[in-house]
Amino acid sequence: MDSQEKIKMIESVREGNTLTLRLSGDWSLKESKPEFNTIVDTFPQDKAITGIKFDVAQLVTWESGLMTFLLKVIDYGKERGLEIYVDSLPDNIQRLLRLSQEVPEKEDVGKRSAEHALLPRIGKWGISNYDGFVDFTRFIGEVFLSILKLLSGRYHMRWGDFFVIVQETGAKALPIVSLIALLIGLIVAFLGSVTLARFGAEIYVSYLVAYGILREMGAIMTGVIVAGRTGAAFAAQIGTMKVTEEIDALKTMGISPVDFIVLPRMLALIIMMPLLVLYADLIGIIGGLLVTTLLLDFSVHQFLEGMNEAVALPDFYIGLVKGTIFGILVAISGCLRGMQCGNSADAVGLAATSAVVTGITLIIFANAVIDWIAAIHGF
Repeated sequence: MDSQEKIKMIESVREGNTLTLRLSGDWSLKESKPEFNTIVDTFPQDKAITGIKFDVAQLVTWESGLMTFLLKVIDYGKERGLEIYVDSLPDNIQRLLRLSQEVPEKEDVGKRSAEHALLPRIGKWGISNYDGFVDFTRFIGEVFLSILKLLSGRYHMRWGDFFVIVQETGAKALPIVSLIALLIGLIVAFLGSVTLARFGAEIYVSYLVAYGILREMGAIMTGVIVAGRTGAAFAAQIGTMKVTEEIDALKTMGISPVDFIVLPRMLALIIMMPLLVLYADLIGIIGGLLVTTLLLDFSVHQFLEGMNEAVALPDFYIGLVKGTIFGILVAISGCLRGMQCGNSADAVGLAATSAVVTGITLIIFANAVIDWIAAIHGF
C-alpha cells in the first residue's frame, strides 16, 4: 500500500470550527497503517479549529493499530487545547479509550530520580555497610556466647544431626577435593618442570611441588572448594529455613538459632577442614610425583628425598593452621549470609552467592595475613 492509499484511509474535513477525521478501510494488524505525522500535515493550521471528531461509517475492521492512532490524536489535541469528541466511535473503542485515560502517566517518567544521584547513593552505601557491620558484630557475639555455653557444659548438641553435617562437609567433599588437588599437583609440577628446564634445574621440581602444595595451594584450593560447596549450602539451608519461618519458630520456642543451627556447622568445618587439607596435600603430592616420574624420569626415591630437603614441619603445620582458619571463615560467611537472607526464593539465591564471594574473599585475605605473620617470625 503506497502513501497515497494510506492517507485515503483517513480523510480530514473541516466543518466550521471542528475538524472531522473520516476513518475507512481495514485497520487490522496485517494491513499497513498511515503514519500519524503524515496525517497531521494535512490538518488546518489556523487557530479557528477548536475540536476534533471522528466519522467511522466506512470503517471495515480494526485492531490495536487504530487505538494507537486515536491515542496519538488525543495527545495531539491536548497539546493544542482542542476538544476531542469520541461519541461517534464504537462503544468498545470508547471503553478502551476511557480505560487508557484512567491512570495518567507519571509526570516524572523518564526523568532521573533524585535517589540515583551521587550523594544519596553514597549515603545508602554507608548505611548498608554500617548495618552489615552491626549484623556481623552481633552474629560473632552470639557465636562466642554459644561457644562459651558449649565449653561450660550448658549446651546440649543433637549429635545425630552433628554427625550428618560432618559427613556432608567432610566425606562427601572428598571426590571434588581429590580431583582438584590432583590437578593442582599435576599443573604445579608440569609448569615447574617446564620453567626449571630452561635453567637445567629440573631436579628442584620436587621442592616446588612440596613447598607449594603443603604451604599454600593445598589449603587455599580446599578452602575455595569448601566455600563454593559447603558455604553456599549453609547459606541456602539457613536462608530456606528463614523463608519457611523455621527460624522464627525456633525463637518462639525459646531456642537460639545460633545454638541449634550455626554452632554445629561451625564445629563440623573446624574439625573437617584440617583433615581435608591433609588429604588434599597427599593427593597433590601424588599428582606432582606422577609428573616427575613419568615426564622427567625421576625415581620415587629422588622425589621424596628432594621434597624432604625442601620443606620442614612448620610448612606442614602452617597449611593445617590455614585450613582451620579457612574453615571458621567459610562457616561464618555461610551462616551469616543465611541469617541475613530475605523472605523470598530470590533472596536465598543471593544469600548463597554472597556466601561464596565473602568466603573466598576472606580466605585470600586471611592467607595473605598468615603468610605475612609467618614471614615476620621466620617461618
